[in-house]
Amino acid sequence: MAAATCCFSAGTGTGTGSGNSFSFLTFHRPSTSLRPPPSLFIPKAVHQKSPSSPHHPPSQKAVGKQNFIWRSKDERHLANKDGRSSKNETGRSKSTAFKFSGLQRKGSGKGAPFESKEPQVETGIIEDATFLNAVVKVFCTHTAPDYSLPWQKQRQFASTGSAFMIGDGKLLTNAHCVEHGTQVKVKRRGDDTKYVAKVLARGVECDIALLSVESKDFWKGAEPLRFGHLPHLQDAVTVVGYPLGGDTISVTKGVVSRVEVTSYAHGSSELLGIQIDAAINPGNSGGPAFNDDGECIGVAFQVYRSDDVENIGYVIPTTVVSHFLEDYERNGKYSGFPCLGVLLQKLENPALRACLRVPSNEGVLVRKIEPTSDVSNVVKEGDVIVSFDGVRVGCEGTVPFRSSERIAFRYLISQKFTGDVAELGIIRAGECLKVQAVLKPRVHLVPYHIEGGQPSYLIVAGLVFTPLSEPLIEEECEDTIGLKLLIKARYSFAKFEGEQIVILSQVLANEVNIGYEDLSNEQVLKLNGTRIKNIHHLAHLVDSCKDKYLVFEFEDNFLVVLEREAASSASSSILIDYGIPAERSSDLLEPYVDSIGPDEATDQHEFGDSPVSNSEFGYDGLLWA
Repeated sequence: MAAATCCFSAGTGTGTGSGNSFSFLTFHRPSTSLRPPPSLFIPKAVHQKSPSSPHHPPSQKAVGKQNFIWRSKDERHLANKDGRSSKNETGRSKSTAFKFSGLQRKGSGKGAPFESKEPQVETGIIEDATFLNAVVKVFCTHTAPDYSLPWQKQRQFASTGSAFMIGDGKLLTNAHCVEHGTQVKVKRRGDDTKYVAKVLARGVECDIALLSVESKDFWKGAEPLRFGHLPHLQDAVTVVGYPLGGDTISVTKGVVSRVEVTSYAHGSSELLGIQIDAAINPGNSGGPAFNDDGECIGVAFQVYRSDDVENIGYVIPTTVVSHFLEDYERNGKYSGFPCLGVLLQKLENPALRACLRVPSNEGVLVRKIEPTSDVSNVVKEGDVIVSFDGVRVGCEGTVPFRSSERIAFRYLISQKFTGDVAELGIIRAGECLKVQAVLKPRVHLVPYHIEGGQPSYLIVAGLVFTPLSEPLIEEECEDTIGLKLLIKARYSFAKFEGEQIVILSQVLANEVNIGYEDLSNEQVLKLNGTRIKNIHHLAHLVDSCKDKYLVFEFEDNFLVVLEREAASSASSSILIDYGIPAERSSDLLEPYVDSIGPDEATDQHEFGDSPVSNSEFGYDGLLWA
């Protein structure tokens, strides 16, 4: 089934030592359409040690000091406008795979030349521009968790990317440039000294990270960049950074090709994006894009790779950047972009609108509502949303944008902050109503990223339990996960905050678990008849069990039964045999707190069930908001 097919993209890299070429694979949410997806990629880390080249000294040309602007010039103007929607809006992300534009993965060998159809050189006109000195090179050492063996880390690797100064001792880069970073360093243009940087916040959905550098020497003579307005089509754009192919700063030029709601591959989200035709290559991620006035109009972050197209890159616009920065300023941390938490159907058919008693060519039908959203308290399935904060929503789920464009009304939602109240105009059984709902980020049943380091795990007599996550699916490969579990991962709603799909990832063979050794990647549903809510709940049930047997129930009524005392006795020897430091992750040592109150009615039989039918997987008339 196409809906459960994982889409992979390969970024061309340079092998270490021998200089042989190889590919890096990056997982992306699969298409919900049955049509063959195009290949959108995110240029990933490249194993390379670039040949050294002389550094250009920083320009001595003086310019007026530019204060850091938290909001772009036209953000207020765009607050109640939206733009074009994507053609495939069925699932939670597009049916395309992006490739990060940004990490160069460092190795010990000499890098092979990277072929680019657009030269990346410093021109005599721009090389003395002062704003180039605000662009720095990022060196990051990554140590990612091993999701298949959750008690340990993977082998560390180093990469490089780009960043730029925004004032107040801070820099901006891409979140994927410093993901799982154990050490981050930055180096200014024309300087041989690397300075340690601290990651203050990472916005996974918007692929932005905020860094700080404490050293005063790093900031001597620094001029922060100034943010500009959202560009128009055919506006000139200059991308600056430190991509593969050399050590010095690189400049490429192009024009703005499109401004619309775009899939952000790193966070599997959809936010406003700028498409450009300037070359963006591995190492450019986190670097700024400038207009002709030397103002930063966005951050380079991903590219489109296909045999049929060339030079399609994407830039995070200043409207998204300023939202991230204001969110951090308000809360002291990144809290995320909110959503309504609804699955909507377009109302293009006149008969459908007439049946729903919608008087004009507008509105979208509410098909499903996420139980964890506040909208579930005021909106019902079958309602028609006709306006958002007073802006009329068209029958294709779009709203007016700028002078003569339309854009997905998700853009209006993304301009809100967590905790903000939105007013929805709805039609219910022919009656026009106004309702208000508090907006908050989507609660993913299967998370795309795991914050806080290591994933949770629990080992019971050699049975290794862990929550299902997208990184685990990527690491294990979807063929070993199973179609039914993949569909749950892609299309199921969380019934309550804290719900997880807990799986038996593998069995560490021992005499106590004879007959179960071949089990792997199976969802565990119950323990001794009690439905499992999350991994912490499972640990609590095991610890509090007084029965003679531990009876684990899986899909299709498959049972795993262990004698409780024998299982407890065998645990220590199993840990020693397999070199595992502890039987559970540190977060499971904390006292268990039930995420569902005693007065909340929850149908346990619906935990983790998919709310989307097979016919909806490939239907373009649906969209998330």
